[in-house]
Amino acid sequence: MTEQNKNIFYALMFLAMAGWGGSWVNAKVLSAYINEYELIFFRNVFTLITLLPVLLFFKKSFYINLKSFILVIIASIVMIAYMKCYFLGTKFGTASLGGALVTTMIPINTFLIMALFFDKKTGKKDIFALILGAIGVLTMLNIWSFSIEEVFSQKNIYFVLASILWPVLTIVSSKATKISPMVFTFYMYIITTILVMVFFVDIPKINYQTFDSIFWLNILSLAIVSTTFATTIYFVGIEKLGTNEVSSFIFLVPLFAIILSIIFLKEHISLSIVIGTILTLIAVKILNNIKFKRR
Repeated sequence: MTEQNKNIFYALMFLAMAGWGGSWVNAKVLSAYINEYELIFFRNVFTLITLLPVLLFFKKSFYINLKSFILVIIASIVMIAYMKCYFLGTKFGTASLGGALVTTMIPINTFLIMALFFDKKTGKKDIFALILGAIGVLTMLNIWSFSIEEVFSQKNIYFVLASILWPVLTIVSSKATKISPMVFTFYMYIITTILVMVFFVDIPKINYQTFDSIFWLNILSLAIVSTTFATTIYFVGIEKLGTNEVSSFIFLVPLFAIILSIIFLKEHISLSIVIGTILTLIAVKILNNIKFKRR
């Protein structure tokens, strides 16, 4: 990849991370219109419509073996649980807290799960990072207020569960080695959509009359920008630039979640969220051995 193409792709990665950060704002706005299962249904429908041409453009094979298909079903169930926690946490809480807390906890929880269940080696550096990350998370949860009701509030429980479910989804998806990650994701959205249609959503009874321009703007942004575009750029980035270089962009997600929440939702950002986010980001950097190059 030439230097010019790299710069273009860096700009696209920047926009992709903004899309992921903005998804928390989208969910907060959409919580006034629909429930969590309807959100999954509408997001997936528009994602599938826009993701299919992308897969065809990159000439991805749609072949899936039995093992991968079983993993798709498991991943779909986990995805529904994650989306439920992601949506309800944002509905009862704030988009800024969700975007900061969940996105920074995910890599930490991924490391913990790998260490506990998959014999990932843990050194002194990792233990220090985990302690630092725990302090950061507790700070974001405002544990220093010593209010049990606030720390164990509904929104915080949903956010913590979401940060655990996403690593589980990632690990399950990684076991499907004979299929493109993008194709795996495509099938996961199909199965997820079918499951919510069969068990959770009565499509004719959805209150379509309340859907105004704000609803459509946010649902399309969530599906096209935050899902199809951001996911595609992320996967292509891993192929072109490598996992380590692309992973450094993840640090922008909580930043965008906070900034966009201030701009569009007029949310007040407490000092505990800012300090906690910085501490957990430092912890994630140490755990992932991410190095920032000066240009």
